[in-house]
Amino acid sequence: MDDAPRPIGWIRSPLTSRKGAPRQGSDGAPDAWLEIEPEFEPALLGLAVGDEVVLLTWLHEARRNVLQVRPRSDPDRTLTGVFATRSPDRPNPIGLHPVRVLEIEGTRLRVGPLEAIDGTPVLDVKPRRFAGPDPPA
Repeated sequence: MDDAPRPIGWIRSPLTSRKGAPRQGSDGAPDAWLEIEPEFEPALLGLAVGDEVVLLTWLHEARRNVLQVRPRSDPDRTLTGVFATRSPDRPNPIGLHPVRVLEIEGTRLRVGPLEAIDGTPVLDVKPRRFAGPDPPA
């Protein structure tokens, strides 16, 4: 790959550590702000409050050498390859976060619920549109 992905923005959240963060947005995650870099402001055209989007993030605190985990860190669960889980620890720790746009202030979007921690780099924002029914959770 010639062009490595670069952040388009950053998460600003009350969650400051992995330890205290919910595992999924639906596990009681708070709302957070996505601060878009000014050069990407034109890319926000068409986004509106109420839109459902998917944030693609770089899980910067992930352990990239982990290949197997026990889902949800439950010692009673079977050891499973990370490609069959949603573990943040994986070779390329890209996070997928379905959220709703709650507020727009210039290049800042309040979104939620979001389990990503403060300072998480955001790689992209995509509309949450599927050809068929929503995929299973």
